[in-house]
Amino acid sequence: MEFKENIQLAKKLNKWAYVLSVVILLTVVMMRRISIDVPFDTTMLPAAYSILNVLTGIILIYALLKVKAGQIEKHKKAIILAMGTSAVFLVLYVLYHITNDPVLYCKEGSMRIVYFVILISHIVAAAVIFPFTLFTFIRGFTYQVERHKKMARWVFPIWLYVTISGPIAYLMLLPCH
Repeated sequence: MEFKENIQLAKKLNKWAYVLSVVILLTVVMMRRISIDVPFDTTMLPAAYSILNVLTGIILIYALLKVKAGQIEKHKKAIILAMGTSAVFLVLYVLYHITNDPVLYCKEGSMRIVYFVILISHIVAAAVIFPFTLFTFIRGFTYQVERHKKMARWVFPIWLYVTISGPIAYLMLLPCH
């Protein structure tokens, strides 16, 4: 079954992607300045959103294998699932950070340097890749296949790095709670 590019839909979705990218970036930047009390315990959220990150990474690898095998429908479903797990991750991440004080890294020496290299590279990669993930998805969703492939070749490894480096940073921070 052959599908035709839908440039008009892409233009509309791109506008929403720009708005969403700005809103999410501002939310993440501002969340350290917001503190709310909720009637339930949110201290388990880092474990939950780290598991979601790992799951997203696994789904991304599955999606890559499916597209390489020419199984486009399975690839599309996997990417939609990865977008969903990433969205839930983001909600849990923000919820945790607006309901809890930050946990500071407690180790010294070379492991401290390793932790901050991983953490800083994770934060920068996550911030940079978020809008590009949306635009790559939109290109695939609107059947701009060549443009989608071109972006996905560099978006995929960065998104995958984010899904791996976040849980590693979490595990390194775990003894500091």
